[in-house]
Amino acid sequence: MQSIGFIGLGMMGMPMATCLVAKGFSVFAHDAGAAVLPGASMVPLAGVAQANTIILMLPDSRAVVAVMEALLPHLTPAHLVMDMGSSLPAETRRWAAATRFMDAPVSGSVVKAKAGTLAIMCGAADAEFAQAEPALRAMGEAIIRTGPPGSAHAMKALNNYVYAAGLLATAEALVLGEQHGLDLSILADVLNASSGRNIATETKVKQEILPGRYAGGFQLGLMRKDLETAGSLAEGYQAELLALCRARWDAAVAALGPRADNTEIHKLVRGENA
Repeated sequence: MQSIGFIGLGMMGMPMATCLVAKGFSVFAHDAGAAVLPGASMVPLAGVAQANTIILMLPDSRAVVAVMEALLPHLTPAHLVMDMGSSLPAETRRWAAATRFMDAPVSGSVVKAKAGTLAIMCGAADAEFAQAEPALRAMGEAIIRTGPPGSAHAMKALNNYVYAAGLLATAEALVLGEQHGLDLSILADVLNASSGRNIATETKVKQEILPGRYAGGFQLGLMRKDLETAGSLAEGYQAELLALCRARWDAAVAALGPRADNTEIHKLVRGENA
């Protein structure tokens, strides 16, 4: 099987890399913390270049810059670096001009990462996609090609903006329903059977918000970062709803902290309107 270099064994990176090991890939893994991937060879940062395909699962473009500057001296024309985090599209295009580089951000929860059923968007030319595809199929179920490098990160940011808007609207609907004495469980059933249905009503209301678990697996700080990335695409256009979402998530992070779960936006809305 193909060997893979993997950098970043965080909340999503660890289960994704575990899927690669389980599917028989030889994995050379590196993490800035103390994480250890069972079944993989834990190596220094430059050691991941033993594999021709290198995956980055890092928190932001700043982290990607630091890693890429360290990796560049060790890369050859055979190497392909795949950024599977949520980075700035402009930065992705910059790296793609300097070396063989593609973006492949994921959509889905930790549960889907563990199951290897993530949705993965891919911004890559044909040769790069062909090299990356076996590893992508070991981690994801829906593999969607989006165009050239940078396009996948742009689409991921816009997707997460639409999700954020849906979650915010869902939280406000729950608060309004509560104020009017409605059965919120039945309200969730109505939303999911009607035109108000979205991923937040389907997977967050009864599972996380109504029972007060607030453990959907995606942090408020990461949601805000994705909204900031979407905002970077809005130059020359007044995206008013996007600006509203960014302001609400800024307030949520300030009140609850960046590590709070994204479903806790409901707490902020409830506190303001109760």
